[in-house]
Amino acid sequence: MSDYQYYEYNPYTAEPQKPKKPKKERPFLKKIGKVVAIALVFGLVAGAAFQGVNFATGKLTGTSSSSSSSSSSATSLGTSNDIGTTATSTATTVTDVSDIVTNTMPAIVQVTAVSVTEYRSFFGSGQSYESESAGSGIIISQDDDYIYIATNNHVVSGASSLTITFADDSAVAAEIQGTDSSTDLAVVKVAMSDVDSSTLDSIAVATLGDSDSLKVGESAVVIGNALGYGQSVTTGVISALNREVELEAEDGTAITNELIQTDAAVNPGNSGGALLNMNGEVVGIVSAKYSDTDVEGMGYAIPITSAKTIIEQLMNGESVSDSSTSTGDAYLGIAGVDVTAQFSKSASSDLPSEGVYVYGVYTNTGAAEAGLSRGDVITAIDGNSISGMSDIQSYLATKSAGDTVTVTVSTASSSYSESKDLQVTLTSKQELQ
Repeated sequence: MSDYQYYEYNPYTAEPQKPKKPKKERPFLKKIGKVVAIALVFGLVAGAAFQGVNFATGKLTGTSSSSSSSSSSATSLGTSNDIGTTATSTATTVTDVSDIVTNTMPAIVQVTAVSVTEYRSFFGSGQSYESESAGSGIIISQDDDYIYIATNNHVVSGASSLTITFADDSAVAAEIQGTDSSTDLAVVKVAMSDVDSSTLDSIAVATLGDSDSLKVGESAVVIGNALGYGQSVTTGVISALNREVELEAEDGTAITNELIQTDAAVNPGNSGGALLNMNGEVVGIVSAKYSDTDVEGMGYAIPITSAKTIIEQLMNGESVSDSSTSTGDAYLGIAGVDVTAQFSKSASSDLPSEGVYVYGVYTNTGAAEAGLSRGDVITAIDGNSISGMSDIQSYLATKSAGDTVTVTVSTASSSYSESKDLQVTLTSKQELQ
């Protein structure tokens, strides 16, 4: 039999077929195949049954569903109509401030102060030495005789001589026009006759902006004489507004002022420099940097809107009360809080949109004698709009005890529908103690 080859016969082709190899029996694979087949059948039957139940339920309840729709109880990202969503912003990243710098740099100066320190030597004899410090300043005005420069009081305090270096690197001597340590502001002046005509062509008076219109998060630029190396530029944002910052006055006493906070780098020598908005307007005078090993990016500037009154007083040679030298501060005699949107919302009455809410009136003061009452809102002093306590403090810094001011109040007794002017004679804190 081994000499023959066997062929299977295909009746459709009538041709012989090669023999097929016999299949090996694999009982384990047969079992698996049966299990898979049973599972497939069960899946098909179960799916059909599930769809049938859904279809029947939809017919009975009048609703329909599909396999692609999600359950009605599921929560998705977003919001319903009950509350709104945050609006998208049109802000863009500021990467180039060269035009701002080009336009503003002519108004920024370097301030070099030389002071003489006296001390007693080891042998008991009196000795002295000169020390030099660097700061910045902003050209704020000019008349026929002088160029006026705003800076910080701590930049020029105790100086025996001052030198101003302009944008074209020319340097001239300057003298102090006026200082106010309570607000850390000062004005120095340079004689026009000492300035070359070429320098006059290369410098400019700064354009002042409105610090009250600043918003947290908007871009800002700082220009100043950082580390005494000359003018330099840093950028950042307005980090916070109305920050209460405690600074030390000349006599060592602590003074708290409301300042603008920025994360634009502020370094030694930047004091007295400019904080600018994106229009290239001065919105603050750089005053201080918060220094701590755990803190980064917290610089402060005096708001230009509240500083204007003080600067004008100093520039015009008018007397400004100085807490470090005066016998008594000009004192209104109230305890107040700024009227903000949040404060107005929490109040039961229809408060004015801005001002100072009086929550306390001290006895034996001008405010008490003039008739100010708890709940009144101060909206102006001598015709100057008041948006917060810092405005009142800045204005009173230009006054002395005994002066009379006109205080405009929106009265609580009229549910703030009426305003009236009160004549308040300022008192002295020392006299009340």
